[in-house]
Amino acid sequence: MKLKLFLPALFLFLILTAIVSLLVLRKANSGRLKNEIAQYSGSESCKPCHEKFYRLWHDSFHGLAMQPVTGDFIKKNIHSFGQEIRVGTDTFKVTLEGDTLLFTEKKRSGISTDYPAVHAMGGKYIYYFLTPLPGGRLQVLPLAYDCDTHSWYNNPESGVRHFETIEDAPLDWMSHLYTFNTTCYNCHVSQLETNYKLEDNTYNTKWREPGINCETCHGPSYEHIAECVEAGEGETPDDLKIVQTREYTPAQHNAACGSCHAKATVIAGSFEPGGRFYDYFDLITIENPDFYADGRDLGENYTMTTWEMNKCAESSDMHCVSCHTSSGRYRFAGENENDACMPCHADKVSDVSAHSFHEPDSEGSKCISCHMPKTIFARMDRSDHSFRPPMPQATIAFGSPNACNICHDRESAEWAEKEIGKTHKREYQQDEIENAYLIRKAREGDWSYLDKILSGLDSGQYNKIYTTSFIRLLENCSDPAKWEVMLKLTHHESPLVRGAAAHSLYTSDSRQSFERLTELVEDDFRVVRINAAFALSSFPDKYITELNRTKISEALREYENSLITHPDDWSAYYNLGNFYSNLNDFERALQAYNTSIIIYPEAIMPMVNAGFIYSLQGNYNKAEEMFTRALSYEPNHEAALLNLALLYGETGKRELAKQYFKRLMDASEKNSVASYNLAILESETDMAKSVELSRKAMEWEPDEPKYAYTHAYYLLQTDKTEAAKNILHEIIGADSTFFDSYFLLSTIYINQGDSAKAVAILNKAMDNVNLTPDQRQAIQNRLDQL
Repeated sequence: MKLKLFLPALFLFLILTAIVSLLVLRKANSGRLKNEIAQYSGSESCKPCHEKFYRLWHDSFHGLAMQPVTGDFIKKNIHSFGQEIRVGTDTFKVTLEGDTLLFTEKKRSGISTDYPAVHAMGGKYIYYFLTPLPGGRLQVLPLAYDCDTHSWYNNPESGVRHFETIEDAPLDWMSHLYTFNTTCYNCHVSQLETNYKLEDNTYNTKWREPGINCETCHGPSYEHIAECVEAGEGETPDDLKIVQTREYTPAQHNAACGSCHAKATVIAGSFEPGGRFYDYFDLITIENPDFYADGRDLGENYTMTTWEMNKCAESSDMHCVSCHTSSGRYRFAGENENDACMPCHADKVSDVSAHSFHEPDSEGSKCISCHMPKTIFARMDRSDHSFRPPMPQATIAFGSPNACNICHDRESAEWAEKEIGKTHKREYQQDEIENAYLIRKAREGDWSYLDKILSGLDSGQYNKIYTTSFIRLLENCSDPAKWEVMLKLTHHESPLVRGAAAHSLYTSDSRQSFERLTELVEDDFRVVRINAAFALSSFPDKYITELNRTKISEALREYENSLITHPDDWSAYYNLGNFYSNLNDFERALQAYNTSIIIYPEAIMPMVNAGFIYSLQGNYNKAEEMFTRALSYEPNHEAALLNLALLYGETGKRELAKQYFKRLMDASEKNSVASYNLAILESETDMAKSVELSRKAMEWEPDEPKYAYTHAYYLLQTDKTEAAKNILHEIIGADSTFFDSYFLLSTIYINQGDSAKAVAILNKAMDNVNLTPDQRQAIQNRLDQL
């Protein structure tokens, strides 16, 4: 009997449709903008009638989100020059040459290159500077200016995350993630046209105004101005022909701000004033390691996710502009900061010390000090918008920040927990701690608490952010017990949750899931429709009928269009490749993957998936080239190592296959797939090794009967018959559908001369309702022989 190398479904295609972008991308639909651009009049045109608002906007951080670097700008804002700072293996320094801010890179070889700064972004905490590069690119320079200390620093180094389990490192300053055209532009300039040419991977990017102008939120003003001029001075037209934000619902206000202040995946073209957030974006939640397990900010997350955890906002009409002006200022700065929490919390604000246990005029008696603590990442402050109280227990358990120790920074979290225990009930932290613990376990792929997670999801115990996070993390859980709950969550009131639940069904092949997805492609929110369409692309054609064919085709087209609205985004083509792969359109999939790699030559996942398709097509040389190229960028990439090892195994290069399976085991703790496959390869020369490796696979993934069966098989080869029998009895005792277990166990009893037990084992198999007709026939044939 010969065992075959096994490739788990998880690695067939590593699909990441919810692409995690470190910075929010708000892409412009250039074609539409070109037709509308004449309708935009610019902020200066607002000044004659709205001078007060114009002046408030003009000097705001929104208005100055980006500005040209001029002699006046440098004189006003930049006060230090000449310091050499190491960036990777090179050094940079900034000098002033006339009116030009010059960044000089000196490489170890001694070669120097000058980069002039032409634009500045930011200004509240940091100034980032852009320099022109070939191909029309504007690149963020690696030295940034700290507005508080008036000093330069290594910006990529400041962006390193200190994750709980993942090793992070600074990005190369030439990385596409620091390319303004592709990453950060549309939250820093207004009415932008990317003018990207895929043919030669170049840009001719243009914008109407630097900064976020009036028309970003109010829409084109040309008709508004014309209407008002025609009405005459002092007269107000019935139709002002412009978006009036005072008529917005709370959701519209939040969406307008969230279009920039969110860590999200873009699912449509340029955000339209008055639009709904989930028609343009899919929010990234705490499945992402840029959040601590309890949802506090670890890296750069842009507010919206913690805001969506906010119970005050959920239970009232509060929105962003309740506390902030449209220019981004805080309405309650100064002596009356606690008025922000009036009138809902008047009882606490009127006697704040009784609630805070701090002196009335102290920092500790400001509501936002405890409920919106500021933390710092990459030298920028960010306020926690979840409004949750301090939770020192979470600091102790997960390392997340708490408000007590932000102020009392010389004390420990244990001290803070003890102090809180003197004045508050400790139970208020328990739900958050338990939820975070389950998030951490799910991130680790530990499903020992699966029943608890599913029970909480089923009962509606979690808020929409935790619910979405669990759904997305459960995509890596193979236990079929989840499907009933996932289907139920497709009826959730939140489009974010419905969309995540719809997406999760892509690994379900049940007709019930298919039928529900065909309903979800007609959901009112785009985020639900496109996630449902993606999931549908993975279902077999046998479910498609004349009744649903048109609907499904339209849904798939909408999903495809949601990707190709971003022609310069490598991840869009990666997702497009995954989409075509699901449809078995492998040639178009390869074209999309290769386009992704052209745009971003270091994109590993398109290489891995393209390699897999080449392997399926029998183009083993090209497959090997793709996998080895991926490993040249990331030597311990698990999917690349696994696929290359399997490729070598299938093509008879067994020693190379062993080498890469061993590398995979070194790179990935308790990798049962690698251990299993290595056991098969070692069986030709070293059966003792096969026994040991198959044992590890079985122990590391006890719910996979294939691994237990394989270990039993190798035990039998080494004359450990009783141990093999015990394992096989455990497999069939769990009513496993792993067909080979019944046959091998019955064979053992036949060889021992105990036909009665062999018949009993085979009859037990016949009682298993989940066996296929072919399997039943094979068992019946064996019974007839006996």
